[in-house]
Amino acid sequence: MTDLTADADDNWLLDEDEPVAAPTGQAAPDQRLWRVLIVDDDVDVHAVTRLALRNVSFKGRELELFSAYSGREAYEILRTTPDIALVLLDVVMETDDAGLILARRIREELGNAIVRVVLRTGQPGQAPEQRVIIEYDINDYKAKTELTTQKLFTTVISALRAYESLMMLERSRIGLGKILAGATNLYQIQSLREFASGVLNQVSAILDVGADGVLCLMQGGAGQPQVVAATGSYAALADSEALPPGHALRAAIDKAFAEKRSQFEHPANVLFIHTESKRELAISVTPPWPLAPIQRDLLEVFCERIAAAFDNLYMFGQLRKAQEATVVALADLAEFRDSATGGHVQRVRELTDAIARRLHERGVYTDELTQQLLDMIGLASILHDVGKVATPDAILLKPGRHTDEERVQMQLHAGVGRSILERAANMVDGVSYLTYGAQIAGGHHEHFDGAGYPNGLKGREIPIAARIVAVVDVFDALLHERPYKEPWPFPQVRDYIAQRSGSQFDPEVVAALMDLIDHVPLLWQPQPGA
Repeated sequence: MTDLTADADDNWLLDEDEPVAAPTGQAAPDQRLWRVLIVDDDVDVHAVTRLALRNVSFKGRELELFSAYSGREAYEILRTTPDIALVLLDVVMETDDAGLILARRIREELGNAIVRVVLRTGQPGQAPEQRVIIEYDINDYKAKTELTTQKLFTTVISALRAYESLMMLERSRIGLGKILAGATNLYQIQSLREFASGVLNQVSAILDVGADGVLCLMQGGAGQPQVVAATGSYAALADSEALPPGHALRAAIDKAFAEKRSQFEHPANVLFIHTESKRELAISVTPPWPLAPIQRDLLEVFCERIAAAFDNLYMFGQLRKAQEATVVALADLAEFRDSATGGHVQRVRELTDAIARRLHERGVYTDELTQQLLDMIGLASILHDVGKVATPDAILLKPGRHTDEERVQMQLHAGVGRSILERAANMVDGVSYLTYGAQIAGGHHEHFDGAGYPNGLKGREIPIAARIVAVVDVFDALLHERPYKEPWPFPQVRDYIAQRSGSQFDPEVVAALMDLIDHVPLLWQPQPGA
């Protein structure tokens, strides 16, 4: 049996701040464990090693010991068990070089360059130390006869310290990659709450906090921190307007806002973020272990990126609101001269949006129904008749039927609207509400069979946005009073739309409308008896 008796003379090998064994029965402050795999075909070696390491702890974390009695068994444990920090590995087991083969498989087949491997051999002559150190990626080589209890303790602690350093470097590498990728993704999110949730996901990934979760707050009125987003154990706070005064994190969060700097006081860690748009935010994380300096540095870097992203999000929101205001102003201008249309454009907006999303749910026109179109088509639809600004009042407001000449004059509004909106859209890079508005204005009087105007387009030559609004515009116009007609009964309107499916209207759009009519209580559908 290997001699692992304590040797007081070995104590000088330990640093003055080196951890000492925790008293028996005393729980470690941190329940996370260092995983150590003992690989040896001698049952007695396992027993003695477990006895020697039974009370060892490092940085408040105890050891979790695994046993394997062959190289093959050890390989399976390493393959299926994450986060093994150290392998105490015998050389001679089922074969004379089973341990050496396992050491190579760990590095090459499992691709695990972080786990520390310490060879222990009772027959040094069979595996000379110099050759093994050079040819195999191991971290230490010990003869079993030289491993006293204290020397084994020192070997284990040194290996765990090296493993921790390598893990920190790996986490830093992954964290920096996630910061770069995360900052890019965050710029693409429009909603503040969605953005904040994205922030929390990135912070969670960097810290690997798991179920403990992350909390994001914004400084509100009267100094009350407002919850913006929350994950994990804090998820229940996501719907709260303010953080409760007695909450465990309240003191640290208030201190961060008061001092305008991050607070790292385990277990409460609060990242303070101040943006150029005068917003103040705090992100609170409570991992079950104190944050290392390099993790703090990573998070501070991330906070700088978050602040920039918040500012860009704010500017994006302002630009989006300005664009939406422009669209509404144009629509109001078109409707100003035709008061009889009432809430037509608002109803068209709501129904257009609903039909587009129903088409998406039905899985049709997936190449045309992009997320960008789904986000913009509702508001863009209110521009469908903007070209009527060029139609004379005598024709636009004429009661009764129009002459053929007047009808030709009325039809010009489609081309006029498209031209106006295309010129405006060309002044903006990329796709905007004006882009889809131009498509709708110019195409919502085209017919699916090619018999419409102004260009006689047919089928999918007509933009999907225009094909949707073509149905919605007629549907709403027939249901409501106009200068030239009385409102039609709902069953008659439904039949009219259905009869023109495939000729005037896109059949898929008509099917989506009928699906909404049949299954969803909508404001635009008259109630029974109304």
